[in-house]
Amino acid sequence: MGKASRIKQQSAREKIAAQREAARRQERRNRVLITGGSTLAVLVIVLAFILVKATQGSPSSGGNTAVTGTLLPASVSSQVTKVPPAALDRVGKGAVPAFLQGQPAFTAGSGGTLTSGSKPEMLYIGAEYCPYCAATRWSMAIALSRFGTLSPLHGIHSSATDTDPNTATLTFYKTTYTSKYLTFTPVEVQNVSRGPLQTPTSAQNAIWAKYEPDANTRGYPFISFGNKLVLKGPIYDAGILQGKTWSQVAAALKEPSSPIAQSVDGAANYITGAICQMTNNQPASVCGTAAVTAVKSGL
Repeated sequence: MGKASRIKQQSAREKIAAQREAARRQERRNRVLITGGSTLAVLVIVLAFILVKATQGSPSSGGNTAVTGTLLPASVSSQVTKVPPAALDRVGKGAVPAFLQGQPAFTAGSGGTLTSGSKPEMLYIGAEYCPYCAATRWSMAIALSRFGTLSPLHGIHSSATDTDPNTATLTFYKTTYTSKYLTFTPVEVQNVSRGPLQTPTSAQNAIWAKYEPDANTRGYPFISFGNKLVLKGPIYDAGILQGKTWSQVAAALKEPSSPIAQSVDGAANYITGAICQMTNNQPASVCGTAAVTAVKSGL
C-alpha cells in the first residue's frame, strides 16, 4: 500500500454521527445514575473504599486510575526499549521500501526549528483507536529509547471496528520521556472508543494544519521531527501485527529475519534517522550506526 492510499480520519459526517451517538449513550448513562439515587451513591462510596484498601501498598497500581491501558510486564517493556543494536543494524531498511512503493517516507519541514525546553521537539499526534498509530507506536518506542528513557509502557488494542482490528500496541498517554537530546511530546487525541482524550494546543494544531490543511482529511498518525521532517502516516503494514499479543510482538523484535522485525524495526530505523536529523547526529553511537546509514536515502 502506497503512502497516498493510507486511511484518513473519519469524515466530518461520520464524526458528527459518532459524536451524537456518544452523546446519546452518555444521556442514557446519566439517566441510570439518576434513577439509582442515593442507594447507588452509597454503593459507589463503599466500593471505592474497598478498592482503596485492596490496592494500598500495591506497587503495580500506583493509584493512577487516569492511565489508560495495561501496565506491561518489565520483561516485555525491556524487549521493546532495549532492542539489540546488532539486530537493528541487520534489519536496516527492512520491509519499509516495499511498503512505501517508491514514495518518500517523510515530508521536508519548513520554517523555524520546533523546540521545547531548549531542545528540539518531536511532536506526535495520534489516537488510541487508530490501527496505523498502533503500528507506528512500536517503532517510535524503539527509536526514542535509543536517545532517552520512555516509561512506563502501557499496552492497549486499537479499535475492534477499524481496519486491522484489535491490534496490540502501546499508548503514549501518561507516558513520560527523558532525554538530553530531544523533547518528546505525545498527544493522544482520542481513546480506543473514539472519545476525547487529549486536546492539542493551538500551537500544536497549527503545526498539524500546516502540513495537512484540510481538517476533514487530516489523518493519524502525524509526527513533526523538530519541524525538519514530517511523517504523515504509517510506513509499514499494520496487518503484520494481526493476532499477535504484546509479548509476541516484543519477543520478535530481536529476531532480524522475522516479519515483525523487518517491519517494526525497519520503521524504527527510519524514525531513528529522522531523530538524528533533529539532534545534529547526536549521539554518534546511535546516529553513526549501520542502520541509520542505510536509511538516510529515504529521509
